[in-house]
Amino acid sequence: MSGHDPRAWTRRAFLQRGVTLASAAATVPWFLDGSASALAQMMAHTSSIPGVPDERVLVVIQLSGGNDGLNTVVPHGMPEYYNARGAIAVPEREVIRLDRSSSVGLHPRLTGLKSLYDDGLLSVVQGVGYPNPNRSHFKSMDIWHTAKTSGVGDGWLGRYIDNECAGAPGAAGGKSGPNPQSGVAIGRATPLAMQGRRSSPVTFENADLFRWSGEDLHESLREPYEQIVNTGAPAGFDPESSASFLMRTALDARVAGETIRKASASTPMVEYPPGPLAQQLALVAAMIRSGMKTRVYFVSLGGFDTHAAQGGTQGRHANLLGFFGDALRAFYADLRAQRDDGRVLSMVFSEFGRRVAQNASNGTDHGAAAPMFLAGPMVRPGLLGEHPSLRNLEDGDMRFTVDFRSVYAGILQDWLKADATAALGGRFRPAKLVRG
Repeated sequence: MSGHDPRAWTRRAFLQRGVTLASAAATVPWFLDGSASALAQMMAHTSSIPGVPDERVLVVIQLSGGNDGLNTVVPHGMPEYYNARGAIAVPEREVIRLDRSSSVGLHPRLTGLKSLYDDGLLSVVQGVGYPNPNRSHFKSMDIWHTAKTSGVGDGWLGRYIDNECAGAPGAAGGKSGPNPQSGVAIGRATPLAMQGRRSSPVTFENADLFRWSGEDLHESLREPYEQIVNTGAPAGFDPESSASFLMRTALDARVAGETIRKASASTPMVEYPPGPLAQQLALVAAMIRSGMKTRVYFVSLGGFDTHAAQGGTQGRHANLLGFFGDALRAFYADLRAQRDDGRVLSMVFSEFGRRVAQNASNGTDHGAAAPMFLAGPMVRPGLLGEHPSLRNLEDGDMRFTVDFRSVYAGILQDWLKADATAALGGRFRPAKLVRG
């Protein structure tokens, strides 16, 4: 088809922008911008690419705001910690001990993580960071999302989906083009990490948004809409026309959207605690249970920018840790009940840690190195990496001992069986995070 053909331009624009025409035509459903074509692709079925385990899932959990790693994985055996944090340190007697020989433990509100740890389902990767750390929320988050210290470019997960899931010449029997496997992000905005050059995740905050709103204008619109999307283009329509294309895409998107809505309405197989992260993870578990072909899910919990009144065993930070730990424990109990736990690896990160010393407001300021968490039956359980020294600091911050891109590389190479160099835009030694 010619590049000057208006139908080709219409298709390209439609795929780039998604179905955003509800105000112009009552026959087109209202879905989130940029999501309709991705939703339709997710429900398709094609042959797997040899060597790519398409049953494996990665769930990324972002603790937004800069989680205080020192009050999360507490170095109770290091006196420098207590000297620097007189008002907000977690008392040694209240730290959850991980093992007898370790000088670090968990915050007392992280009983959920301790349960996963005891079951061999949790890795605690200590001292994660990168050279010349940036203490700006926005820039540092861009660095983590792009896997580049410049913070510029597309996302590392977007590049993974582009390279491994979006199709390439020679893949899937020599065919090229979009592969149905993609990503889903739950939230108000699409995370940069999930943005690729050829792919973009389905992003939504409420699954009820995946519905046609025309019937809200008048109930009489329901029947003609159902007739159109269930029968396709009426007789006499050119199958290559833009109108026919829009109708087919509307139908595909509706089917996929209904799958998400039905998944969100299903009853979890276990009881989840209250809180937004638990709600997001319950929806992820439901989507996995529904058979969706999604490879990567992205969820988040905010509020970790604790500059004032942070608290130690009580207060805002303690409450957030409780929400996080309890939600992750319930998520794996749900996955285990539906027999999907062996398919799902979860990775937890924050854009930076906090300073070693508390500030004058009994809070903590932006820092550098911090722990990451990995969960699932496939992870190497226990404490991984070396906890940074609290004596040899850099501008008041701990020096990182593990480059975060090594964590990414380990997940990409050993779990997703992907080309880590292509996804990360450089070579990084993969951290040994997965069993076997």
